[in-house]
Amino acid sequence: MARPFPLLASDPPKVGDYWIDARLAAAASGVAYVGHDQVNTSAIVILLSEGAAEDAAARDRFAGLVNQLHIDTVLARGGHGQSDGRLAGRFRPDTDDPAVGDDLPDTPWVALAYDATAASVAEAQRILDDIALVGVPAQGRPTGPDYRLHWIDRNRPGIAKLWPLPWPGRYDRAGWGSILASWLLMVLLCLLAILIAILLFQQAPIQRPQPPVPNSGSPSATATTSSSSSPSPSSASPSPQSASPSPSSASSPTPNSRL
Repeated sequence: MARPFPLLASDPPKVGDYWIDARLAAAASGVAYVGHDQVNTSAIVILLSEGAAEDAAARDRFAGLVNQLHIDTVLARGGHGQSDGRLAGRFRPDTDDPAVGDDLPDTPWVALAYDATAASVAEAQRILDDIALVGVPAQGRPTGPDYRLHWIDRNRPGIAKLWPLPWPGRYDRAGWGSILASWLLMVLLCLLAILIAILLFQQAPIQRPQPPVPNSGSPSATATTSSSSSPSPSSASPSPQSASPSPSSASSPTPNSRL
């Protein structure tokens, strides 16, 4: 039985219609994973590396190797340059995934039948080695420097597009129902925030305006100040009647006072 290896941080969560579970084999040309589809059918998913995906010759070698396999062995295939050949009917277009641009083609991939045996893993490793020209005998007498592929060091897994993105820790695609629920929840939170703001402003106490302060330079204020500072003539000078006694009261006594 083949022994799988844990996934790395650079490995995609999903390739095509297959969710990735573990690694089976790796080479400079790509990585072979074990995955499952929506109906939990196990498969070997071979994804080319970044360097091999950008090389037209490597993509053609990969497509030729896939077309040589038995039709029952190939479950699905996808990516740039994989829609031609004998097994073109297994091609799965990624029409619902976002485009990555013309200068960056879709990474080729293939899903093969997996029976958890070492022979199936060895077949995946053979495909990866043939793409990288590993084990190809030298033609003629070897002279000069050794041949080396220009993309051999770019061995990270190629780009696998996935949309909508899955939730962290989940291994299935986020459906439209969950996206709609998240949008409704966001709208509900916005309405709740607006309602709280309205209630806070309604409970604020009403502030009455202060009475107007008269200006010191106005004529009315000057007249009021002058009238209050100068005493009236009636209060300053005593009346003649109160200052001088009457003649009758001072000179002639009354009859009662004689007695």
